[in-house]
Amino acid sequence: MATRLITIDGAEGEGGGQILRTSLTLSMITGIPFRMINIRAKRENPGLQAQHLQALQASALICHAEVKGATLRSSSVEFIPGPVEGGNYRIDIGTAGAISLVFHTLYLPLAFAGHPSHLTITGGTHVNWSPPFDHLEACFRFMMKKIGLNIDLHLEKAGFYPKGGGEVRATISPTQSISTLHLINRGEIKNLMGKAVVSNLPDDIASRMKNRAIKRLGERGLKGEITLERYPSIGQGAYLFLEVECEYAQAGFIGLGERGKRAETVADEATQQLVHYLDSNGALDRYLADQLVLPLAFARGQSTLTTSEISQHLRTNLETIQKFLDLEVEIREEPKLGFVSLEP
Repeated sequence: MATRLITIDGAEGEGGGQILRTSLTLSMITGIPFRMINIRAKRENPGLQAQHLQALQASALICHAEVKGATLRSSSVEFIPGPVEGGNYRIDIGTAGAISLVFHTLYLPLAFAGHPSHLTITGGTHVNWSPPFDHLEACFRFMMKKIGLNIDLHLEKAGFYPKGGGEVRATISPTQSISTLHLINRGEIKNLMGKAVVSNLPDDIASRMKNRAIKRLGERGLKGEITLERYPSIGQGAYLFLEVECEYAQAGFIGLGERGKRAETVADEATQQLVHYLDSNGALDRYLADQLVLPLAFARGQSTLTTSEISQHLRTNLETIQKFLDLEVEIREEPKLGFVSLEP
C-alpha cells in the first residue's frame, strides 16, 4: 500500500464533483491516499452535497478507508484507503442525487476486487447533469464489455427530482485486466430506437414526446422505433431517451421533463443532441468519452478514441487521472471531432 499523500485542488479544471469521484476511484485502486481542498469550488452550492458524500462514504466502506471531512458541505476531505473488498452493498443517497455518479465511483475498484459484487443504490435515476440509467444500461455496458468488464444493471424503479427514491441494482463481475480500445469511426447506423417514459403522469405526455421525436427525426431523414412506457416511481417524471446503434459504437441522448416544460420541448432536446452527434465525426458521445478514459488508464497499451466533442469535463478527468497514474495523453480538436490517445 502506497504511503505518499497527494493534495488535489478541487477548483481546478471544471471544478465539479467529478474530480472527487475520479480521485476516490483511483485512490482505492492504487492505494494512494489524497487530500482534496476546494471541493466543487466552481459550483453554486460548493462543497459536498448528498450524492458526493454518499460516494465518499461508500468508497470508505468498500475499502475500509480512514476519512476526514465527510460531512455535508465540507470543502475538504482526506481519504486513506485500505484494500478493496467485494461483496453486497446497499447505498441510499437519501435525495434525488444521481445514482449513476455514485455507481461510476465504485464499479472499477470492485471489478478489481477478485470476486463478484452486488450494489443496490437508491436515489435519482433520471436527473439533470448526470447520465440517466438508460445510458448506463444501453451504452455504458456495451462499451465496458468491449474492454473486458462485465456489468449487469437492473432498474427496480425510477427516481426523479425532487423526490428521488429510484433504485438500481448492479452486479459487477471480477476482471483480471482491461483491454485497449481503438475506436476512431462509429461506422454505419444499424438501428435507431427510443422510449418515451412517464411515471405517475398521463399517457398523453409520452405520446406527445414520441410523436414530436418522430417528426423531428423525419425532418433529418431518420427513422426509429420509439416505445411508450410507464415506470414505477414514488414521484412524477417524464423523459425521452434516444439510442443509436452503429457498427462499432452506441450512443444515447435524453430529454428530461420537469414541471412547466412542454413534452415537445423534452423531445426536441433529445433529438437535437442526437443530430449533433450524427453531424459530428466522433465515434463516442460526450458521456462515453468521459467514462471510458478511466478504465482505459489501466489497460496494457495505447488506446485511441474519437468523440463528438472534447468537453471540459473530459479534460479535467484526464488531468485528475494523471495525478495518480503515469499516463501519456494526447488531445486533439478538429471541426466536429475530438481525438484522445492515452497510454499508461
